Amino acid sequence: MSDPSRQDAHGASIHLPHAPLPVYYRSGDTVAREAFLRDTFDSTAVDYDRLEKILGLGTGPGYRRQALLRAGLRPGMQVVDVGMGTGLVTKEIMKITGEPHRLVGVDPSPGMMEQARFDQPVDCRIGRAEAIPVESASADFLVMGYALRHIADFAAAAAEFRRVLKPGGRLLVLEITRPEGRMANLLLKAYMRGLVPAIARLVSRSPTTPMLWRYYWDTIEACAPPAQVLQTLRNAGLAGVERHVEVGIFSEYRALGA
Repeated sequence: MSDPSRQDAHGASIHLPHAPLPVYYRSGDTVAREAFLRDTFDSTAVDYDRLEKILGLGTGPGYRRQALLRAGLRPGMQVVDVGMGTGLVTKEIMKITGEPHRLVGVDPSPGMMEQARFDQPVDCRIGRAEAIPVESASADFLVMGYALRHIADFAAAAAEFRRVLKPGGRLLVLEITRPEGRMANLLLKAYMRGLVPAIARLVSRSPTTPMLWRYYWDTIEACAPPAQVLQTLRNAGLAGVERHVEVGIFSEYRALGA
């Protein structure tokens, strides 16, 4: 279903995607936040794919592939995967396009990218959503999967999306959104902040991994609402901005390069 929510054209853009979480880093200290994220993702990379399968109950690959198809990904497109991490979205891109030479993966975490395993070589570059290391107007399709909550300035990232996309190029931002219903929210919180970290303590190799999944939920709970995400994309000059939602929590923000 599509989200009909709209804001005034002069609505404010999001910079930091969620309120500071002082239990993890000093409130207002952007350097401490960046260091926390870098260290956390580097140190937990060895466990990430295994825990993701638990979190998604094995449905992740199929959902990501269908979201990419819904957003218009097709063979022949030049694709940029921002926040590629261990390559979970990247693998689904290659299943659709079969053209790794037309694909660039970008992530700020060397530890995560080292865990990416592909059947064919992929151009993987260290970089951030706010400064994507590719040429302007070079991408037919740009995707960012579940990284919105972890970047420092979403407005800057949205401006980069517009810079990198060709006119008419397609943008897809995947994110998990807090459910609207109180009971659904409590159940998802119990699962993601309680059960998944408990399982992580049993199966993970890194002692930091259980904390990562608690943090994962805490950022979902504190994240800016979808209407503000949509408005930020519009304010960056992107066209056709819309939100599609699956099972009440999986947000697919879509837009076109202008």
